[in-house]
Amino acid sequence: MSFRDYLSEGRSIFDRLYPDNKITEIDYEGSTIVVYTKDQNLFSQRDDLARQIAQELRRRIAIRPDPSIMSDEKEADAKIRGIIPSDAGLQDIYFEPDTGEAVIEVDEPTIANPEIIKSIKAETNWSPRIVRAPPMYSRTVKEVREYLRDVKKERKEFLHNLGIKLTTPLMPGETWIRITALGGHREVGRSATLISTNNSKVLVDCGMININDPEHPWEEAPYLYAPEIQPFTSLDAVVLTHAHLDHSGLLPLLFKYGYTGPVYSTAPTRDLAALLQNDYLKVSHSENHKLSYESKHVREELKHTISLKYNETADITPDIRLTFYNAGHILGSAAVHLHIGEGLYNVVLSGDQKYEKTWLFNPAVNRFPRVETLMLESTYAGRDDYSYTRNEATNTLIDVVNRTFDRGGSVLVPVFAVGRSQEVMLVLEDAYRNKMIPENTKVYLDGMIMEATAIHAAYPEFLNRDLRDQIMIKRENPFLSPIFTSVETRKQRIDVCDSPESKVILATAGMMNGGPVLEYFKTLSADSRNTLAFVGYQADGTLGRRIQSGASSITLSDGGKSTKFDINMAVENAEGFSGHSTKRELLNFIGGMQPRPNRILVNHGDGNKCYDFARLIHTKFGVEAISMKNLETTRLF
Repeated sequence: MSFRDYLSEGRSIFDRLYPDNKITEIDYEGSTIVVYTKDQNLFSQRDDLARQIAQELRRRIAIRPDPSIMSDEKEADAKIRGIIPSDAGLQDIYFEPDTGEAVIEVDEPTIANPEIIKSIKAETNWSPRIVRAPPMYSRTVKEVREYLRDVKKERKEFLHNLGIKLTTPLMPGETWIRITALGGHREVGRSATLISTNNSKVLVDCGMININDPEHPWEEAPYLYAPEIQPFTSLDAVVLTHAHLDHSGLLPLLFKYGYTGPVYSTAPTRDLAALLQNDYLKVSHSENHKLSYESKHVREELKHTISLKYNETADITPDIRLTFYNAGHILGSAAVHLHIGEGLYNVVLSGDQKYEKTWLFNPAVNRFPRVETLMLESTYAGRDDYSYTRNEATNTLIDVVNRTFDRGGSVLVPVFAVGRSQEVMLVLEDAYRNKMIPENTKVYLDGMIMEATAIHAAYPEFLNRDLRDQIMIKRENPFLSPIFTSVETRKQRIDVCDSPESKVILATAGMMNGGPVLEYFKTLSADSRNTLAFVGYQADGTLGRRIQSGASSITLSDGGKSTKFDINMAVENAEGFSGHSTKRELLNFIGGMQPRPNRILVNHGDGNKCYDFARLIHTKFGVEAISMKNLETTRLF
């Protein structure tokens, strides 16, 4: 059916099932048919009707109040504050015009009985959603919400036009499906993969390799000049697996050069990507690097982002449906399940994944409705990659801290702001609480770590159940332990460096290719009492890999001139904290998959890892396994 046919059919079904519906408008917003009504009962209590109509139309249905009957946000805010009991501990109210919801954050959501809900609906005509208030304030989450409210009219027009596009009749003729490697194949970094059919083009990820070369910025990028992806206006959708810059870093570049379509991600990925992209711009500017894009392009990305929950399905092109599944890598990370055609073919792209329960997340999901082809990462799948356990990593880090403190030194830990920082914080807090490290231990956090941690607290539903319950129900937030101190200014950083006390410093960037970790390294590297402890992957070509491989000195810019820094500090590896699956976990992931794919494409691995792991998969499971090179295309169907 055409765009107008779906809307007309939807109206007819509503009139038949609920004649007194007071519907004022029916329209598409993305893949959802949105019904606006002046009947309060229809939008607030008839979920069963929406489900019934969705089944008949085979389209998602949302019923919302007509804007004309809703109190304006300022008035609604005042009314809600007058209704919520004082002992509920009201913290914040924000409004979601896209859904007609008033989200009410309180300390005690159990206080919200049905009478309170009913009263708010009657007084404001907003649908109240009462949730437990996050235990930490996130500037990023607040700014993203405010920006999306500011551009709600533009978003509505964008979603309307997208809805029309999604109902475009399919092209006649032969059906085919191809996958093109544009980055992150037989390498780690600049991840980008294109899925093409005879009707659609979908790009999964658009990352960078942070080589810090101001003269050749395009060497950071995937092969975005390949004819398969040009012009960017030919893309129907972009899907983002997670927020790390090697997957999200150049996504705003698409908007700089003409892309105006949707970006699909989970909500925490949306917020974290904006945080990391803006920080990339800030650092690049401070180091006089040529900028690949501007902050306005990050805002354009936000404006065009459609957030989905895990296990929620949405049409993203006329012939492709998307479902996200937990990938276990970082907050909001997702495996991408693409259902192509009406039962024709199914592709899963793992993104970065961890098939083990960690301090933060549940293990990656490996059960899907259908899957013919799987694209799987291989970061730690090499022949010589030893599989360290979480317990080994924890014990090693605790031992490093104790040995370093015993000799009067400090421990510097390079970390990614998102993922490893929070996991190391949990390990150190647990060790402190259980008296496994000195009781006077101070842990300093530098480089967006506390802001990224606050975003974790804002999305507790994405954390594993144990941590979620500890934070939200027991109200024992380990991230707010007194051992942690956030470093916010350059003066604080200098004071930490100059302090003679033994301490642990967590600082970005995780591979030491920039960020505040370099300032601490310059101060601490010459003293043999200190320790540099790596807890994450160090890619080829990074400063971290050079030091990890045994460099005795490093030349860095210091005060505008090149200075040689001797490395007398101990260099240790607390391996096992990685958010990537070990080789054993990857094999277990495949072995436990339901259903088992017919073909596996191996990517995201240095050197020969992809090729070697593909051979191992074929030998062990008897399925076709391929290691594509960048710019290669494989026909799937």
